[in-house]
Amino acid sequence: MDLSKYRPNVGVVLFHPDGRVWLGKRANTPPPHNWQFPQGGVDDGEDLETAARRELAEETGARSASLLARTDGWIAYDFPADMPPHRTRDWKGQKQVWFALRFDGEEGEFDLLGHGEPEFEAWRWGYLAEAPDLVAPFKRPAYEAVAKAFASFAASP
Repeated sequence: MDLSKYRPNVGVVLFHPDGRVWLGKRANTPPPHNWQFPQGGVDDGEDLETAARRELAEETGARSASLLARTDGWIAYDFPADMPPHRTRDWKGQKQVWFALRFDGEEGEFDLLGHGEPEFEAWRWGYLAEAPDLVAPFKRPAYEAVAKAFASFAASP
């Protein structure tokens, strides 16, 4: 697959010490597929782990996290044809490297309003296995790959 038309992106699965994962409810997005993990673009020249930690802090407020693992290579998905052009520009989709981080802080660290326009309007601890069913359908194969990659860190429902 030619990934040159895919926007470089990172994603974070933030694990609670008990193996549950942080799930964010996307702001201004109707249910049922309005939950996801923190993710975002990579700035030019930015290290991927640095980008992942920046996105985590911007979207959740969390900074206290230890690296558990990262995915090998890129996991890509295509944007749906009906996605607004201002969101997709000239990109066919996104290619992502995912990071598993363990949350080492206190829950008071989470601040969804701390960095401009909020990405999420609510959050909860959930299970990695449920995540593929909660996200926008076009992201589901990517979330299935991430769930498989990080299953060894996850609690069971």
